[in-house]
Amino acid sequence: MTDPRDGSKVAAFFDLDKTVIAKSSTLAFSRPFYQEGLINRRAVLKSAYAQFVFSLAGADDDQMERMRAHITALCANWDVEQVRSIVDETLHDIVDPLVYKEATELIADHQMAGHDVVIVSASGSEIVAPIARMIGATRSVATEMVAHDGRYTGEVSFYCAGENKAVAIRDLAGQYGYDLSSCYAYSDSISDIPMLEAVGHPTAVNPDRALRKAATTRGWPILTFSDPISLRSRITNPSATTVAVGIGLGAVAAAGVAWYGIRRQQRRRDRAD
Repeated sequence: MTDPRDGSKVAAFFDLDKTVIAKSSTLAFSRPFYQEGLINRRAVLKSAYAQFVFSLAGADDDQMERMRAHITALCANWDVEQVRSIVDETLHDIVDPLVYKEATELIADHQMAGHDVVIVSASGSEIVAPIARMIGATRSVATEMVAHDGRYTGEVSFYCAGENKAVAIRDLAGQYGYDLSSCYAYSDSISDIPMLEAVGHPTAVNPDRALRKAATTRGWPILTFSDPISLRSRITNPSATTVAVGIGLGAVAAAGVAWYGIRRQQRRRDRAD
């Protein structure tokens, strides 16, 4: 949790979609939401199309706003506990195969260095928080939906996107004592420029065209993650990204510790059930 050079607290902030996982985390749950009667077939098809557009071009500010409006309107009157239950029950089947191997290696590197790992995502907290726990992140910050009497109203109290991601990071820095000049951030989207600029060590991961140009101009590292593979079947090798971002601390041992912790947490949950 500290930088050994000066004792300051350090965090690595990760965007989620196309940075840690290969798809939109929200849209990935379209099928179980449909199967449980929360959305109809037309909504599934619209979500599939949105995922297709997202995967091809990334999401600019206008697209993100349209996606936010679509998702919040779709969620109006959903039962909050039902959503949480669906996510918990289907999380590993849906998200586990989507996690980039390179991302887990990089996360393990940061953990081995004593850094906190924070997921920062525009998706809803009911989806983001379980994913963050699954991959061993320290904490997460995400979009917060307004609920009344146990149901979503269709309103958003905090939209964790664009400049708001930087606001959230600065708030976390104040709360947990992070020295942002020593912190790291990773994202794929030009919309996350404020998040990347908020730290001393920004890195573009699978960047869209605009972010690639900005990263090249500013001399930021650019990483390519291309190997989504199930956490359950993964045997982690040393991280090739470590040299690129200057962390360089025992990826094999770190990944093993992280994976053991995840598996132990999963077993405890299974026993509790």
